[in-house]
Amino acid sequence: MDAGSMNTSSSLKAQSRFPLQQQFLPRTNSKENLDRFIPNRSAMDMDYAHFMLTEGRKGKENPSGNSPSREAYKKQLADSLNINRTRILAFKNKPPAPVELVPQDYSVHHKVKSTKPRRHIPQSSERTLDAPDIVDDFYLNLLDWGSSNVLAIALGNTVYLWDASDGSTSELVTVDEEDGPVTSVNWAPDGRHIAIGLNNSHVQLWDSTSNRQLRTLSGGHRSRVGSMAWNNHILTTGGMDGQIINNDVRIRSHIVETYRGHTQEVCGLKWSASGQQLASGGNDNLIHIWDRSTALSNSATQWLHRLEDHTSAVKALAWCPFQGNLLATGGGGGDRSIKFWNTHTGACLNSIDTGSQVCALLWNNNERELLSSHGFTQNQLTVWKYPSMVKMAELNGHTSRVLYMAQSPDGCTVATAAGDETLRFWNVFGVPEMAAKPALKAKPEPFSHLNRIR
Repeated sequence: MDAGSMNTSSSLKAQSRFPLQQQFLPRTNSKENLDRFIPNRSAMDMDYAHFMLTEGRKGKENPSGNSPSREAYKKQLADSLNINRTRILAFKNKPPAPVELVPQDYSVHHKVKSTKPRRHIPQSSERTLDAPDIVDDFYLNLLDWGSSNVLAIALGNTVYLWDASDGSTSELVTVDEEDGPVTSVNWAPDGRHIAIGLNNSHVQLWDSTSNRQLRTLSGGHRSRVGSMAWNNHILTTGGMDGQIINNDVRIRSHIVETYRGHTQEVCGLKWSASGQQLASGGNDNLIHIWDRSTALSNSATQWLHRLEDHTSAVKALAWCPFQGNLLATGGGGGDRSIKFWNTHTGACLNSIDTGSQVCALLWNNNERELLSSHGFTQNQLTVWKYPSMVKMAELNGHTSRVLYMAQSPDGCTVATAAGDETLRFWNVFGVPEMAAKPALKAKPEPFSHLNRIR
């Protein structure tokens, strides 16, 4: 290999090292030292420089003339008098760049994540419908939104269905005057069948697709049925008589358990997501937690917890979607508080005074937020941040107490009905950030392959 190619190869190798680390090569040829230093004479010690150029150099050229003890004495003296001049006019390479402990892309990502913009909550309803003849009664439950995206509302003696997919309205049933008015409605988990509680203590079961009544549940309550809750094929009903009854809709003798603990009307019923615990609220200011595993067939069941902190009727009940043993409850006009309970221990975790009657509660399925509806004096909806319970928004529009609230199947829209005879729809929980999962097929229970139950 000729010299030219060798020089070229060595120069390429030298260049290839530059991107990885910065090197400072000594210059052996004086002609390469092209930078000229111009000193600042006012900052120089001329006497010391003259001594180093003349007498001081003799010692360095002949080190044997200086004894070790003399050199040590000079060093100690220089250190004591702070005249160590070995660093004068000394040049060094620039210090290396500091190592970045946190990668830049991570810090930028972390900063963006920590400064998440606050979610916008519309302050007005996106749709308002008339709801004439709706019963203005705190203890009833006249609104429910099924898994098939159909809203059921009871107006007087009639139950209407509003299909949210196309906005169409249809009449399901009008009960007789002696049986009405309708006091509660509740969709079965399949979104097809619906239970209708009546003022005469009966409960009717209807197929909404064929507009046909399947059966009537009777013989359990002695007065109106104002609250209901489904747990798979079990329909739990609460009456003005203070009784709570579990009805197995698959069998003729439908009463399978009875819960006795309330002394006045049961106005709130909610099963936990696991189906193991039932929360009940009543006009006796009490909350009971019932455990399904301790229920005894055809006999009165003892409650798991009896919660007595509220000072007014408790209708608003809401199980937390992200913590199975967390229950939120709201008190009536004499209480005005929202309380949070650990249903495993029965402990009250927190309580806040809302300033007005709490009529209903709903959790946001996508964020840690809680929505409450209220009565006198503002008749507002309030969005709370959990667990700090800071108010995120107050929504106004109703001119009477907002008694009934229901949530759409996707968890984004909330429907409210009030004594002002209006039904309003609020985009209060927004669009979830996660991609929508395909909807699960509705379970055929509780009326699979049955045209009529006798």
